[in-house]
Amino acid sequence: MQKIGVLILVSFFLSYCDSSTGESVEGRWYSVEQQEAGAIIYAEHCAECHGEKAQGQPGDWRQRLADGSFPPPPLNGSAHTWHHALSLLVSTIDRGGAPVGGKMPAFESVLDSRQKQQVVAWIQGFWSEEIYQQWLKMGGLD
Repeated sequence: MQKIGVLILVSFFLSYCDSSTGESVEGRWYSVEQQEAGAIIYAEHCAECHGEKAQGQPGDWRQRLADGSFPPPPLNGSAHTWHHALSLLVSTIDRGGAPVGGKMPAFESVLDSRQKQQVVAWIQGFWSEEIYQQWLKMGGLD
């Protein structure tokens, strides 16, 4: 049922974007087309754990679960994701969450580098302008 909601959200988003232009999202590193593609990939591979709108799971993402792992954090700018450079975000998608105490599977052999960047573009679309600018100042594109 959750995947249906994600697909509805993606359809809604895509209906308001024109991917034929390759238009950049103003002030951001990615294009509308990258974001649209990322929405589809995110819905298929990420939304089940990180939420339809990258909001994470209910509860405190900083508190370990009974098995000692951390729950999937919000990716929408309300947690720590924006503290990490694009290269580290892509690397985390590659390696999964195990190196940092989570259960996220590794996507290194599932998604290519372009697709991983598209997922990050989709996620960053949820970030406020203030959060995005702080990310840039911290070296987000390094």
